[in-house]
Amino acid sequence: MTLLAFEKYWHLIDEKLQIWLETAIKHIPNLVVAIAFMLVFILLARIAGSIVKKLLRRTLDSRQIADLLSAIFKVCVVVTGGFICLDFIGLKGTVTSLLAGAGIIGLAIGFAFQDMTENLIAGIVMGIRKPFQTGDIIKADGVFGTVITINLRNTLVETFFGQREIIPNKILFRNVLTNYSTQGKRRIQVPVAISYADDPERAAGVIVKAINTCDFVINKQETNVYAESFGDSSINLLVWLWIEYPGETGFMAARHQAIITIKQALEQAGIQIPFPIRTLDFGIKGGEKLADILEGRFDGSEAQKKSA
Repeated sequence: MTLLAFEKYWHLIDEKLQIWLETAIKHIPNLVVAIAFMLVFILLARIAGSIVKKLLRRTLDSRQIADLLSAIFKVCVVVTGGFICLDFIGLKGTVTSLLAGAGIIGLAIGFAFQDMTENLIAGIVMGIRKPFQTGDIIKADGVFGTVITINLRNTLVETFFGQREIIPNKILFRNVLTNYSTQGKRRIQVPVAISYADDPERAAGVIVKAINTCDFVINKQETNVYAESFGDSSINLLVWLWIEYPGETGFMAARHQAIITIKQALEQAGIQIPFPIRTLDFGIKGGEKLADILEGRFDGSEAQKKSA
């Protein structure tokens, strides 16, 4: 009985092995073609990847972002070729399983490294959209300075106080970002006060004429002076002028020179920049002079002495 059972099982195994062998022999041509296709896709990925890398390096400022995108492109080409080859040799179920597994793994990685992934995606998007470049002056999330390096996860900014700030890319992507280098110009606003005895229109003409003599002032037709408010002892004006930014004359130097020019022009024109003035009102109801109050108290004390 044991010998008969062994022969029976061996016969079944032999039939199964023969079926597998026949199937393998039938798929040998498909396997050869699939391998050839895979080699072609690998070669195509290298050629196309190098072309894409060169184009991205010319387009993007960050070499890291360009290299990453080109590497992702090459991987996508190779994976696409692998899926086509698997489907070509009849492993459709394997392709479906691999796609499902890749989706689950990608979802798990996304949750595990959410912060890193967000910074990476923000860096790639900013590298494509290019809201700023290396050397631009930007202001975002309380940081104001010059962009030194743009990386995949963060951006290095050097402030005007000499410190270097490392800003995660997601912060630059989410928040309001001001780029001072895009337009190539910047407006300077200088507050000025004149006395109530002087004419604001005359003061405005004197200031505009003096400011437009400065070499760093551009768009001189837009240089203007506006009355802002009535102060305690002055009429408050706002002087607007435009400079190239960034330019040879820095913002602080231009504003410094503008203030000096305005002061000298007003002094030459006889227009006063007043000191704070305070009017003291004496008496319970007000309207009394200090001399009258003191004189009244003096007379009262003398009368008391005589009566005594």
